[in-house]
Amino acid sequence: MTDTPRIRGGALLARALKDKGVEHVFTLAGGFCNPALEGMAECQMPVMNTPHEQVAGHLADGHTRLTRKPAVCFVGPEGFANTVPAMMEALGERTPIVFITSSSTLKRENAGGFKEIDDVAIAAPLVKYSVQVRDGTRIREYVDRAWTAALSGYPGAVHLSVPVDIMFSSFPEDAGLAERPLNRGPRPAARAWPDPAALAHVLDLLRKADRPVIIAGHSVWWAGGEEALVQAATALRLPVYGQPGHRKLMGEDAEPWMGLADFHQYPPSKPAISDSDLVLVIGGKLDNTLNFGNAPFFPATTRVVCINGSHEELEFNRPADDLLLCDPGAFCEALAGLGRSWPQWFDLQRSRRGDWVAGWEATLATEAAQDDAEGRKVHPLHLALEVQKAMGAGDWLVFDGGNTHFWTEIAVNMIGWRGGQLAGMLNPGINSMLGCGVPFALSAKNIHPASNVVLVSGDGAFLAGGLSIETAFCEGLPITVVIDNNGGLDAISQQQERLFKTPMHVATDFRDIPFHAMVEGLGGYGELITHRDQIAAAVRRGIVSGKPALINVKTRGVISPIIAATSDKRDKASIE
Repeated sequence: MTDTPRIRGGALLARALKDKGVEHVFTLAGGFCNPALEGMAECQMPVMNTPHEQVAGHLADGHTRLTRKPAVCFVGPEGFANTVPAMMEALGERTPIVFITSSSTLKRENAGGFKEIDDVAIAAPLVKYSVQVRDGTRIREYVDRAWTAALSGYPGAVHLSVPVDIMFSSFPEDAGLAERPLNRGPRPAARAWPDPAALAHVLDLLRKADRPVIIAGHSVWWAGGEEALVQAATALRLPVYGQPGHRKLMGEDAEPWMGLADFHQYPPSKPAISDSDLVLVIGGKLDNTLNFGNAPFFPATTRVVCINGSHEELEFNRPADDLLLCDPGAFCEALAGLGRSWPQWFDLQRSRRGDWVAGWEATLATEAAQDDAEGRKVHPLHLALEVQKAMGAGDWLVFDGGNTHFWTEIAVNMIGWRGGQLAGMLNPGINSMLGCGVPFALSAKNIHPASNVVLVSGDGAFLAGGLSIETAFCEGLPITVVIDNNGGLDAISQQQERLFKTPMHVATDFRDIPFHAMVEGLGGYGELITHRDQIAAAVRRGIVSGKPALINVKTRGVISPIIAATSDKRDKASIE
């Protein structure tokens, strides 16, 4: 009888991840990580090195959002501390990332071991599942538990802590394989199927409604229900509004798509929701973006129904008038046979969208004339619109920042109304973590190498995470970055101007930073732009250069509608 070969715990971990079909691992390599990195190399798993652990986390986030398959962020104990911001960003969008920490020694636990930190406890509030592996023979079991938790119900990130002594110790290579589940490969996530009577009740409410609207949340994407939503809403003539989130659920040129369910960023959503008699919140949450389900966002006369695929979401959405436990994709499919449509109500919302776009176009024409007459810098909405003129239906748009983010949201809706198309979009989610932009753009380029990827970034956002553009050079991922360079943290300084007794800027202004020269110095393509008419051509030149490119556009600070509303609300709520 021959002895079972033994391998290091790190190699066991790598094999367990390989069995799950992991295609993307991101790290800042550390000594604690080496056994697993060796195992990943032996398993031929792609591992991408990054300049900072937060970047590794955002890259795992971006890849997971795009593929709906868990990617891995793998770090050492001190690196774990740097991944916390990425965990917070993933929490807001419920991205099912697998975070793995090679932690301090188990043998000297609580005795001041090298780099000892209670990573399990720190991660716990930010993830669905956080646990320490205390027995190397159970590594496969814990990977399976984490994987199942990440994808089941309301998805979300998970965290495994594997002590360094377990990483380096040897165990039988078949450890855990004799126990169920005997198939260690990826399994389809369980989806909630509705109670027939409960589903019939909600469909009957919709059938009897005169002015229904849909608000779609990020769980529609995680459930893979976006195409069913487009088809049902188009057939039924149901207007669809998006809950602010991390990516688009349907093309902005799609007929049912109206815009965000945000009264400031997209004012036509206000009369639609105020006049509605039924709102179906599909795969969303009654959080701050929807005023927690309360008036004046939802009038008392409007019936609010939440359709979610997990008890966790339904418990959160308890203020709703009706709750339905149902996979969002399955619900969208069930809508197809409703047998009623609302063409007049639908056309009214389309007309409101068209009027809104025309209003902005008229405003921008006035702004452009004044800019030219006075020699003013570029308006940020002009910037966002001009960037998209250089993009096509196969391209990906990423945006990151404060006002930059919000102006780009508006531009995307305007371009979509005029028939402009994009392959997809990525942006920070509801927790608004600055610095996601470059990692998200790299994710889009890595997943879609044949597409052009353009990032519109605020200058502050680029300072927060822009040096990760070095990864674009290392990995051969030529993205084009366009900087909305207004010289500071504009979304904050504009609030200061409105809130402070003496209007001033405190800790928000930057020097004149030559961002384009920074990227040129790294070996990329750079341009400095000072007029709106130069932007689209410069973006095209950046794309065709075949290099990581940065177009540095001098803009002026213009407060976005949502920041103006936030400032006003905070001022009114302040102590007199």
